Amino acid sequence: MAGMNPGTRTAVVLFNLGGPDSPEAVKPFLFNLFNDKAIIGAPGPIRWLLAKFISGRRAPMAREIYAHIGGRSPLVPETEAQARALEHRLGKGYRCFIAMRYWHPFAHEAVAAIKDWGATEIVLLPLYPQFSTTTTGSSLAQWRREAGRAGLAAPTRQVCCYPVQPDLVAAMADLVSRGYAEALAKGRPRVLFSAHGLPKKVIERGDPYQAQVEQTAAAVAAAAGLADSDWSICYQSRVGPLEWIGPSTEAELERAGRDGVPVVVVPVAFVSEHSETLVELDMEYRHRAGELGVPGYVRVPALGCHPSFIRGLADLVRDPGRLAGQACRQAGKVCPC
Repeated sequence: MAGMNPGTRTAVVLFNLGGPDSPEAVKPFLFNLFNDKAIIGAPGPIRWLLAKFISGRRAPMAREIYAHIGGRSPLVPETEAQARALEHRLGKGYRCFIAMRYWHPFAHEAVAAIKDWGATEIVLLPLYPQFSTTTTGSSLAQWRREAGRAGLAAPTRQVCCYPVQPDLVAAMADLVSRGYAEALAKGRPRVLFSAHGLPKKVIERGDPYQAQVEQTAAAVAAAAGLADSDWSICYQSRVGPLEWIGPSTEAELERAGRDGVPVVVVPVAFVSEHSETLVELDMEYRHRAGELGVPGYVRVPALGCHPSFIRGLADLVRDPGRLAGQACRQAGKVCPC
């Protein structure tokens, strides 16, 4: 980067959910997930017991899901590829490290690696474009605990959220346009921006996630030239007895079946392929769409290493504060930008 101090060593920490790297890792991965107070807000001992019960009960079904994609999550390899692409884009003086929330490499592993490298500054970059207390908030809180415990004192800046970052929007619009063109063979398509759902009570407490998903979808739809009637937002991956935000992705497929229109399904909040795209969207919802009489089903890839997306991440790393607070203020919500 022009003008950069030649002695500067900037560590960029990429945060994501993580995923099991073997069938044996499925149960402990699930335990770590449900033992997070950002996911289950019960007091510690009760949360621990609930996490043990839920992870034990869900592990067999989850192993079956991962068996469809080789018995392990592709999220870490996908994130490693993004890290190498981002390093290449940033150039000399930058190195990317990975910190997963619920399975290896954990935050404490990234902290140790950064200390060994001798970083002079750190940029925290969640791979969650839309802020939620359950994703970005939880990951950053864990990072602060682990960095403090290890005495990692390098000056640190953080990217909080970037739901309408121009290059992210351009990359997703490019993929949507390609999917739309493919689906046209079956009629005028409807684009479904599918995001991971959240319980309504999380949103009612002020979490900006849903509002920021709406911002991303609207920006991408505009960039792709979609009419208002050509797209909608829906939510997938509902679990448990609580009321979740909607409409559900299945409900939107049912509506498309009644209307006789093909669908283009866009993972609007996932930037990497994992079980919820490769199994839930590609297999389960594709099969359900066929049962419902949807005449065509095209699933748009996650952003992955799309050049525009990587360029956008590089811009965020170089100037983490440039977009700070914009999306939150526009949505009338609060997140710690």
